[in-house]
Amino acid sequence: MKRFILSAVLAVVALPLAADTFKVDKAHSNVDYKVRHLVSNVTGKFTDFDGTIDMQPGKPGASSVEFTINAGSNDTGEADRDKHMRTADFFDVDKFPTISFKSTSIAPSKKKDLYNVTGNLTIRGVTKKVTIPVQFLGAAKDPWGNDKAGFSLTTTINRKDYGVNWNKALDNGGFLVGDDVEVTINLETQKQK
Repeated sequence: MKRFILSAVLAVVALPLAADTFKVDKAHSNVDYKVRHLVSNVTGKFTDFDGTIDMQPGKPGASSVEFTINAGSNDTGEADRDKHMRTADFFDVDKFPTISFKSTSIAPSKKKDLYNVTGNLTIRGVTKKVTIPVQFLGAAKDPWGNDKAGFSLTTTINRKDYGVNWNKALDNGGFLVGDDVEVTINLETQKQK
């Protein structure tokens, strides 16, 4: 009997810990960006997005991330510009309604709570492998007993790498819109029961 109990305990210990699944809490998260325009920076955001993080306790390499943005939810605070950005000149949302990211690996960096998340970023049907530094902001229980985890990232992408090429040449040289887009994402996530 003791041998059976010991075998059962060893079998359970040998099993990998199950991943904890966290879903993005949109009410406490944001997806923002900024891009050079003439002599300033124009900012915008996406208002509709969703994501799942499967966290393997103590094993970031076994964790994964999937994140999707509704490209048509672009909001720069200027209705005509937002409408233009939904056309084939920019996001072409009729053909490519979503922007997506799916991780292929997660590795800790040399800085505490900073992870290099590598994966496939797809914009306008073009997929590129990217590595994004993601900061883990911590975990806590909210007043209603829900387990929360926070993450933050800032990265820069070249829009032309994804076929977002529209621009206008300026009389004195240069172009109206910059190529580099700085993206900032702050996520509060909630553990699924």
